[in-house]
Amino acid sequence: MLTIDLLRHGALKGGLKYRGLTDDPLTQAGRRDMETVWQQLSSEVDLIITSPLSRCANPAAEWAKQRAIPCIIEPRIAEMHYGRWEGKTSDQIKREYPGMLEMWRRDPSNMRPPAGESIHELRLRLQMWMQEISLGYKGKHLLLVSHSGVLRMLIALALQAPIISTRQLAMPYCCWSRICYTDQTYTLAFHQHSQ
Repeated sequence: MLTIDLLRHGALKGGLKYRGLTDDPLTQAGRRDMETVWQQLSSEVDLIITSPLSRCANPAAEWAKQRAIPCIIEPRIAEMHYGRWEGKTSDQIKREYPGMLEMWRRDPSNMRPPAGESIHELRLRLQMWMQEISLGYKGKHLLLVSHSGVLRMLIALALQAPIISTRQLAMPYCCWSRICYTDQTYTLAFHQHSQ
């Protein structure tokens, strides 16, 4: 069996924004909350795979060093690129692009943020990556440190759920979930595990 713990990064400096590839640092509380989750699962993990963005990669590298386990930086699990929405708050986007954000939040299937990545492109890169790890890491316990959009999509892929289902998945900062792969099937062991 392959076990994959999914961990979203903690709270970021600058408040709530559509960051995507914008690399804002963690708050002290956000880093502390990530550490709380790590302490609960650290003894089980064989390998850490992380987004290259510092909010994920910095804690992941420290944890891997503590445990003397590999840490792989994987560009394909970086957050979705939000194009012209990058670094903007919801209110700013609503003012500059009337109606678009609401439509995208309801169902992103048929649109993309201006000059950004589409949800289908995100799905495709994650689907290809999941196929690789399903074959390459049998019997291992992985920790994946990534982002809200990526982790929602990975859960949807694991459950063979439609894209729109990503809108029904709560994914707060430091959300911790687990998916398991056995007999060519993924299952969701838990989602939003309490800290």
